[in-house]
Amino acid sequence: MRTLIAFIVTACFSLTAFAQQSTLQIKPDPELKKLAVYVGQWKYEGEYKPGPLGTAGMATGSATGEMILRGCFLEWRWKEKANTAETQGFEILNYDPMNRNYASASYADDGSSSSGAYVIDGNTSNYSGKFVVGGKQYLSRVTEVFTADRASFTQKAEISVDGKTWVPFFEAKFTKAKPAPKK
Repeated sequence: MRTLIAFIVTACFSLTAFAQQSTLQIKPDPELKKLAVYVGQWKYEGEYKPGPLGTAGMATGSATGEMILRGCFLEWRWKEKANTAETQGFEILNYDPMNRNYASASYADDGSSSSGAYVIDGNTSNYSGKFVVGGKQYLSRVTEVFTADRASFTQKAEISVDGKTWVPFFEAKFTKAKPAPKK
């Protein structure tokens, strides 16, 4: 009986030590540093283009980018006014070392969602994925080009119903309103 109790106590201490050791060893992938360009508070103005999702219209909004969960993920939250509607949502990105890209999932309070991946090369970020809105799925692709000082970027988005024909969906200019807080 003493042997069993000694084994259980030793196992508990070993598991606790292992858990503490593995917690201390967690380091974000160095590739996540590329996402730091999005960290901070942003303002944007843009225009929705006429197409399968509706009519054209101007949009204004704000967004906040923050590294979360020990720096392993980027959280991007936004609020937007377009035409007569207001919407908000969030996106989570992380680095996928197997595919060498940044996996993304986003959700908005209008019930829409998207999933896809970004590839970042220098001052350009390219996204491709699926966009689900109103029970229908669309393909989407987005190009973002940052200025040299990383204080602003332009965004151009396109959507497709069939993956062959692409139409403009949204164009905007984002300007950093506040830099990331110093930690």
